[in-house]
Amino acid sequence: MSLALVAAPASASTQEPGVGPTRSSADNAAPPSRERARMNQRVFDRVWSEVRGQYYDPALHGVDWNAARRTYRPQALTAADDRALYRTLRQMLSLLDDDHAGAAPPAIARRQASLRHTRPVIGLTLRLKPEQEGRYLVEQVREGSPAADAGVLLGWHLETSGPGVWYPEQDVLEGQPVNLVILDDQDERRALVLTPRVMAPKPAFVSDRSREGVVVLRVEGFEAGLGRWMGEQLADLKPDDDVVIDLRGNPGGRLMEADAVLSCFLPADQAWATRTTRSGQRIVLKTAGGCGDLAGPSSHDVAVLVDGQSRSAAELTPAALQEAGRALVVGERTAGAVLISQDSVLPDGGRLTLSRADFVTSGGVRLEKRGVTPDLSATLSAEDRMAGRDPALAAAIAALAMPRAEQALAHAAPAL
Repeated sequence: MSLALVAAPASASTQEPGVGPTRSSADNAAPPSRERARMNQRVFDRVWSEVRGQYYDPALHGVDWNAARRTYRPQALTAADDRALYRTLRQMLSLLDDDHAGAAPPAIARRQASLRHTRPVIGLTLRLKPEQEGRYLVEQVREGSPAADAGVLLGWHLETSGPGVWYPEQDVLEGQPVNLVILDDQDERRALVLTPRVMAPKPAFVSDRSREGVVVLRVEGFEAGLGRWMGEQLADLKPDDDVVIDLRGNPGGRLMEADAVLSCFLPADQAWATRTTRSGQRIVLKTAGGCGDLAGPSSHDVAVLVDGQSRSAAELTPAALQEAGRALVVGERTAGAVLISQDSVLPDGGRLTLSRADFVTSGGVRLEKRGVTPDLSATLSAEDRMAGRDPALAAAIAALAMPRAEQALAHAAPAL
């Protein structure tokens, strides 16, 4: 689970500047207030009921959901804060063994909702390490951010289990310093005090035309307007220009934008996937347009970059292009989190993400727990990033420069 720790809501915080709660829920045995207990109950019951009534698999993968309620509800009701409550919800949802089943506490939901707005930032993107409770991997450090100024590097870890330190279930507010404990690559502890800084949002889509004959289209997420933007980028290319679509680290997003992207490269009304609802209804997904004003699908040679954090729509899109022989997929095997999910707002402002439909490619391949295997394997290490190298991009550009006959060989047996 990637948590972009870069946004703060406008809502006020009751904490004093510089510190979070002096004791986390794990350290605090005091019972919750009556109001807290009531909200815990409302949130837990909503999550439990939605899973029971709306999860795409009515059998819930064989999980005894009533037994899960008996186990986890008492823990949820006695949670002293959001951290303890949502830890319990994550534990219950993990029984489904579904990467799309998750619950984000209010602070994280607010940050994610304001990702494309000017806001105070720390400058870290983190991924929870389930095997190490309270520890997060630093996946990105934003240039010019407080974290970057403090020397935090990719691959380090945020440790949140100690008293008085900031953790992701808390808000980030302008001018209110936060205490962080960072473990570097030697596992040495570094205590940092960072003051969030207001920064403009990173764009969701970026076009890099710095290389002759190649345009690199970086897509942070399948957000509103992606298909039209991509059509605009393709419209003014030279006939022999190549296109690289960078979906690394992309968590997915809107299914209609995935269809719009595919419409930029595949013929209209071409089947590219089938989804199956909870009731068993099968719906064939076909390209429906949405690629701006581009007249017909692009004929440019295409490569798609993926990695282990490419998820959902960022997997089904390269899979469809790969199956159609329309693009070369380069990078690392994707996450294998490709069920069709929807979010719902919880009573406390948190967010439940739940799989509502199953999904297979047009070739009948179920990508869930499997992912997309690239045609060309290439990795981008933290050392490469810090040195300014990008082996995956270089491999994609080199492959596109090959004669079409050689590219066809690479597409002959796509491995999903």
